[in-house]
Formats: sequence, structure tokens, C-alpha cells
Amino acid sequence: MKFSSNWKWAVVLMVIVGAAAGTGCKKKSFDAFPATGVVAGWEKTSETRVFAAGDLWKYIDGDAEQYISAGVVSTSTSDYKYQGQLEATVDVHTMKDAAGARRILETGTSDAKPIQLGDAGMQYAQSIIFRKGPSLVRIVAYESTPDTPQALLALAHAIEAKL
Repeated sequence: MKFSSNWKWAVVLMVIVGAAAGTGCKKKSFDAFPATGVVAGWEKTSETRVFAAGDLWKYIDGDAEQYISAGVVSTSTSDYKYQGQLEATVDVHTMKDAAGARRILETGTSDAKPIQLGDAGMQYAQSIIFRKGPSLVRIVAYESTPDTPQALLALAHAIEAKL
């Protein structure tokens, strides 16, 4: 069986288009977590773990449904330590849209102080939560020191810059 010259070019073109679609058109993944030393005093102490929406209960059992109903796509998390003492966890929830991030942020903000961070942010005694586009970031420290609020804010600004 012989193929015409036009048919051969059509096959070559389909292979090239297929290869481009399989590589260049994928959504680029990013890492919003600053490496050790990027933010003064902060050390990244764990690998980043990622949970798809269907597996979120494995990470935040009991509260996963709130995120799922708001449209979470995935949650990434990593641990940090400030000046070798203050431990904190950073969660980045990637939502379907900014409305989902807003919905979670606006839940339970009665004892928080609004801060200029991302599209909107709130600071508590030992945590910061903010949203930027479809991302919702929660940083929680496991103890309170006089440096905790400023240290968390510095880490939050570095994460905001990567989103």
C-alpha cells in the first residue's frame, strides 16, 4: 500500500501537534513554599506533601468537607521552623476559583485582625490566613513567642510572592 505525499505530511503534522499538546499545553505546576534561607530565620523542615480533594480527609479529618464544598482541588503542605525553635505548618489550598478561597477565609474571623496580604488576609495570635486568586494559605505556629506574629508575616509575604 502506497501513501501519497500529502498523507505523509498529514501524519507528520499530527505527530508534531500531538507532541506539543502532550508537553507544552500542560498546566505548569509551581511550588509556593520558600526554601530554607529565603526568608530570614525560616528553615523548611519537611518535603511538600500534596493531597487531592478526594484524599483531603487523610490530612484534615473532620474539616475536609468544608474545603471540598468550597471547591478545593488540592492541598499542599509543608513544615517550617523559625530560628530553630518556633514550629509552623503552611497549607496552600488550591481552589477551583477565588470565590471558594473567599468563602473559607470569611469563615470564623471574629477574633482576627485584618492584614494587607494577597487579596485579603487575617492574622490571629498564632496563625495567618490569606487568599490570593484561587489560593488559600493558612500558616499555623504551634507556640507563641514575642516574635511569632512578625515571623509568620514574613513567611506569609514570601509565599504570597510565589503565588
